Amino acid sequence: MTQPAPGSQAWLNQVREEAIDPDRPIIDPHHHLWVARGDWGPYLLGQLWADTGGGHNIQKTVFIECRASYRADGPEHLRSVGEAEFVAGIARASREGGGGAEIAGFVGHADLRQGEAQLREVLAAQADAAQGLFRGIRHAGARDANPEALTIPGRGSEGLYADADFRAGVALLGRLGHTYDTWHYHHQNADFAALARAVPGTTLVLDHFGTPLGVGAYAGQRDAIFSQWQRDIAEIARCPNVVAKLGGLAMPDNGFGWDRRALPAHSDELVEAQGRYYRHTIECFGPQRCMFESNFPVDRRSLPYVSYWNAMKKIAAGYSEGEQHAMFHDTAARVYRI
Repeated sequence: MTQPAPGSQAWLNQVREEAIDPDRPIIDPHHHLWVARGDWGPYLLGQLWADTGGGHNIQKTVFIECRASYRADGPEHLRSVGEAEFVAGIARASREGGGGAEIAGFVGHADLRQGEAQLREVLAAQADAAQGLFRGIRHAGARDANPEALTIPGRGSEGLYADADFRAGVALLGRLGHTYDTWHYHHQNADFAALARAVPGTTLVLDHFGTPLGVGAYAGQRDAIFSQWQRDIAEIARCPNVVAKLGGLAMPDNGFGWDRRALPAHSDELVEAQGRYYRHTIECFGPQRCMFESNFPVDRRSLPYVSYWNAMKKIAAGYSEGEQHAMFHDTAARVYRI
């Protein structure tokens, strides 16, 4: 009998958990959609609804850019607007179909280094194409010296966060009322802290804990990396304009190995292996500046959607009701204006 591929529905179905605290309202502020992505397969509204409708009370979601359905022609700087057009149609179906969570926000991509006039043109085009959903930009800085070891290597430019034109673009986002989402690796956290201090008028969203890596040159160094990561997160949290997304730590490149197993991870395994990252970030930022995120379908390579949210509820159980509501709902609602 052929072993189901990690991330496939057959593989995920091997671990079934009942949703705990199923009535708690949740906004999932970080997921992707795509028609096809290499060997990942499609992830569209039907797949999203199958995950969000698995037992937890997922009310609304936010799409985060992933280079999906860019325009094939036209001016290069406007090709990313195709992603907004793609998502707007799916979001409209999510509102009108009545079958699951509503896609209530869109974070697109633009090169923030391109100069104010052209950047304003792109932002206006993104907002128009997104049909009221546009909330901000992610121009990721993720860059590693050995990208060949990574399943999802970042495309960030060397020294991006210190680039004067890039910082000017991030500052413009703040002046226009937009957010900036980041994605980078753990060894770039200090550079991100410097960026946050340089653009105090822009709300910066730290995605995926700053992605502590655990493969390639970083395999076998988890505790040493964690110690430095703790210090870096505490420093980033001193910047009041930064909020933290708690999730995205079950990607293959995090190195926990669940994507290579016969069985997906259970929520208890996630809590045991990763709880310290969550607790430290919440301690540093406070619940009012933290929001849980699924990062699906990328983290789908490690565990089912229901299991992820069960793990979050187990981690959050020791906090007050108001603090839990902030992390599951209100921080995302405030930051992404939902």
